[in-house]
Parts: sequence; C-alpha cells; structure tokens
Amino acid sequence: MQASKVAVFSMVLVLLVCGAQFSESATCTPTALSPCMSAISSGTPPSKLCCSKIKEQQPCLCQYLKDPNLRKFVNSPNAKKIASTCGVPQPKCK
Repeated sequence: MQASKVAVFSMVLVLLVCGAQFSESATCTPTALSPCMSAISSGTPPSKLCCSKIKEQQPCLCQYLKDPNLRKFVNSPNAKKIASTCGVPQPKCK
C-alpha cells in the first residue's frame, strides 16, 4: 500500500513539473520536494536534504496548497510535521 502512495505522489509531481510556475524568489518545482517523499508517506523523520528543499520551496507552498493535486500532500499531517521539524512555518496564504 505504501508503494502505491509513493507511486501516485511521484506521478503527480512528474505531471505537474511541466506546469510549474515561477515565484520571484524561488523556482516553484514540486519535484524539488522528492527527497521528502518517504517522510511524507511514512512519517519518518526528514533528511537534511528534505529540510533544505522544504526551505527552498517555502515561497511556493501557498501555490502548492491551491493545487488540488498537491494540496493533500502539502497539507497532510506528516508534511506539517516535517515542516515543523525543519523549522519552516505553516504558510499564511491569501
């Protein structure tokens, strides 16, 4: 069951990379968060690489939350736990 979640997440990210939009301070690329996949799907502690990618993509989190395909991953309890562990505050989206 875990493998199917990771596979679905991977496919969503690959499909969305073509439609990634740009922010002034960061390139919003959902696939940049791929080092966090195992932590998001299993709840394991995030790696240093995952934390650095979350920090890089922080300006993009509101954009990801607006996307129905990504919202469930970015807004999941495990993703919130990862963000907290990495010192990234929950985004305040408009």
